[in-house]
Amino acid sequence: MAEGIVPGERLVIASHNPGKVREIAELMEPFGIQVLSAGELELPEPEETGRTFAENATLKAESAAEAAGLPALSDDSGLVVPALDGEPGIYSARWAGPDKDFGLAMDKVNEKLGDSRDRHAYFVCALALAQPGRETRVFEGRVDGTLVWPPRGSLGFGYDPMFLPDGRQETFGEMDPAEKHAISHRARAFRDFETWLRRAG
Repeated sequence: MAEGIVPGERLVIASHNPGKVREIAELMEPFGIQVLSAGELELPEPEETGRTFAENATLKAESAAEAAGLPALSDDSGLVVPALDGEPGIYSARWAGPDKDFGLAMDKVNEKLGDSRDRHAYFVCALALAQPGRETRVFEGRVDGTLVWPPRGSLGFGYDPMFLPDGRQETFGEMDPAEKHAISHRARAFRDFETWLRRAG
């Protein structure tokens, strides 16, 4: 097998989050690669014991690649709020609770910020590609912005409705998906992945 991933080859998206799978699948579409999700394949969700986004992405990708016997791409991403000492960070999904209620998670972020004037935040994304018999590769991206309240928009997912990227008038929750894909933390990590994929192919 070539170091990269060739058109027609199958790739597992190591996530059970439908929104995340959909976003990554859309980004992969131009490459003609057949995308499967960990949920479709009924793969177990490994415990995220890493201390960084990159470590957790690597854990998930390697677990899926081993279980499926296929290349696997994992995304670990989250919202970092400096005024909250970096929280929720790698625990961004856990703040939404067992029901994945991100309305609750956004309430928690806003409540903890209180009257703080420092509303700066940034999203981080680490993409890990694990291929059987090869070294796992990690690609990272970041986008900075400001947290708004109340949340705005019903597009996107997670903390998107409260995140206003720098230089924009619309939150990620209000933004057309194509526009978000062009500037998001995931898109920036994906651009590095795409550059590698074209070279490796």
